[in-house]
Amino acid sequence: MSCYLGAENVPDRGSVYVRENGQLFTINQDSGRGINCTPNSRPSRLFSKEFSVELCVNKENDNGRTDHFIFTYTKEGSLRYSAKSLFSLVLSYIADNINHVDSLNGFPEQIAEKLFYAADARQKFTESETGLCALQTFANAYGCLVLQTLCLRNGSLIISEKLEEIKSFQGLTCLDLSSCKLGDDHELLEHITNETMSSLTHLLLKDNCLSDIGLRKMTARVRVMKRGLENLSVLDLSYNPGITNKGVRYLRPFKKLNYLDLSGTGLRDTKEVIDQIQTLIGLVRSAIPLKVFDHSNCKTEGWAEQVILQWKHAVLEVVNPKENIKSRLAAQHFYGKRPRAQGSSESGEKKRENYENLQFYKERTEISDIGLLERDMEMIEELRKRKRTAVEHEEQSLKSEHFSFSQAEWDLLNSY
Repeated sequence: MSCYLGAENVPDRGSVYVRENGQLFTINQDSGRGINCTPNSRPSRLFSKEFSVELCVNKENDNGRTDHFIFTYTKEGSLRYSAKSLFSLVLSYIADNINHVDSLNGFPEQIAEKLFYAADARQKFTESETGLCALQTFANAYGCLVLQTLCLRNGSLIISEKLEEIKSFQGLTCLDLSSCKLGDDHELLEHITNETMSSLTHLLLKDNCLSDIGLRKMTARVRVMKRGLENLSVLDLSYNPGITNKGVRYLRPFKKLNYLDLSGTGLRDTKEVIDQIQTLIGLVRSAIPLKVFDHSNCKTEGWAEQVILQWKHAVLEVVNPKENIKSRLAAQHFYGKRPRAQGSSESGEKKRENYENLQFYKERTEISDIGLLERDMEMIEELRKRKRTAVEHEEQSLKSEHFSFSQAEWDLLNSY
């Protein structure tokens, strides 16, 4: 560092400040008399306590975004900010404009998953204008990763509101449409038979007002073109009184079917139906209820799990607001009427209990539900027999050894 010897040659540079441990110190208070190397004992503030500064971002060129910086504080209490990574900025920009993306084919799955969650956080899939387009973009590129299993049990309102969005999901392996009251002519029932749903292995259509006509439409593509639901393994058609003995014949193309539930249907002469199903599909009747039809294994899983949950909450808030429910219950209480929902549900459950259990399974695949208890009992009995045989054999060997002793040996043993 150069040093000025003459005071008259020292340029006037003003006050010099040094920052130490979060405090500012002046070095040269008198600039005209040379540099004062002794720091001031009393620290002076560069700005007053009431001073504040606002970070301004150019809103014209940045769409009004102010989250490009991460603000933190040091140990000394100083404000520090750093810029976000380029990946985060690009990800946020694409998520904001996901409806303008034509295709995501070729993008790595890890990046696509982060992009999906970023778009979901911005409510892009719930918007009426951009939600369907954005969801189709992801579903076309990643299929079952977006949604692998879909549970819409008692979701007739969700199906009516979000039918096109539901049809956009490809690669589903499990679909639960129980108690949705679809009927024979519903558009979703026709969509199930498309080739885009060929990966479906579990289809639960319990209590959907189906008849032989709907069953014929659902199996037409498989019967004629050998496409559609050819990989179906589990089929639940229970509590559809419109299905009769005639409709059982339409199940013949399902050669990979391992489980079938026809409880509560309009079948007559169950012995004939049991023989027919065993002849056509190779399934035998189960003596006990099967766990596969418990409906607890099918849960919505995939990237779009939270999206489906948001749809359900939105539909329930619109259709069943709490104020209307309270007012309705108050009116019923005023007029001395009882709620019908509870009575109807109880009567429905009692009727279902009276139905005959008609669940079928393929013998070579059913191990855990039926054969497990019997085989365990057989194994236990076999082990008991082996143990009993071994004990008897040991006793006989001991007796033979005892009988082979001489009189002198017996006297010697008794002497102990």
